Amino acid sequence: MQVITGNEWGAHAKSGVVTIGNFDGLHLGHMSLVQRCTGLREPGDQAAMVTFEPLPLAFFRPEAAPARLSSARQKLELMESAGMDLVWLMEFNQELARMKAGEFANRVLAVGLGANTVVVGADFRFGYRREGDTGQLQSLGNTLGFAVEVVEDYRLEGQRVSSSAARQALAKGDFDLAARLLGRPFTMCGTVIEGQKLGRKLGYPTANMALEASPSPLHGVFAVRARVLHGGAWLDGIANLGVRPAVGGSEFLVEVHIFDQDLDLYGHNLEVEFVGMIREEADFDELAELVEQMKADEIVARRMLAQGTA
Repeated sequence: MQVITGNEWGAHAKSGVVTIGNFDGLHLGHMSLVQRCTGLREPGDQAAMVTFEPLPLAFFRPEAAPARLSSARQKLELMESAGMDLVWLMEFNQELARMKAGEFANRVLAVGLGANTVVVGADFRFGYRREGDTGQLQSLGNTLGFAVEVVEDYRLEGQRVSSSAARQALAKGDFDLAARLLGRPFTMCGTVIEGQKLGRKLGYPTANMALEASPSPLHGVFAVRARVLHGGAWLDGIANLGVRPAVGGSEFLVEVHIFDQDLDLYGHNLEVEFVGMIREEADFDELAELVEQMKADEIVARRMLAQGTA
């Protein structure tokens, strides 16, 4: 799969069936667009995607940035496995934010990707201040030489599948619903970095992760399975996601303790799958109280993992 990064204007494809969107989490609704895109591909066509980093809302209002369901790397890997030929990972910046709908359609879709068909969702908006909708896209397509396919909302048990619905499920600790909306278990990935090693002193050594995508949709203590990305065995454990008030922390951190193992994970990319929520993050007056709570959390986590569900 070809990946174009940044906003390099010019012709990147001769003939393409193109879909556009943020695609955070690549849930079943997104995949219905992808499947339509690859299904319309004729010999000589490229199935192409235009997506953005950062997400537009994170660019306009960083303080209100939505919790991330996937990183750019995860999106690219999922797109390759779904059969896409090309992904244009555009930088959402001031130039793109000010670009009128007509200019975007011409520079990105017609010239950039040689679009003969553009596949979008029913609520698709584009261009400066979201001025363009599916009707305007169809009108522009008539002028620029591409057809427009509008795919209706994907529904699961009567519920519209969306990134917001997946975030809400995760916030409630409903990992089963989140997995059904996403079409796969929710995971986070990040590089293991050096920490204060306080967990080791307390009998619970942890792998501290620098997340690939933030902000996190999860906060609290969770039963998890973790592995070194791309080939490692899944191992049971427990994770704390938060600022660690009990030890005077102030920055958000993901700490993963893997049961019954003594591993050197520094520098490795770790993937964490969430099985069940144990509790909210809490403060403790004494470290001894924290250790007792960690022991109790471990008992709950092992039970959850043995059952395979919260």
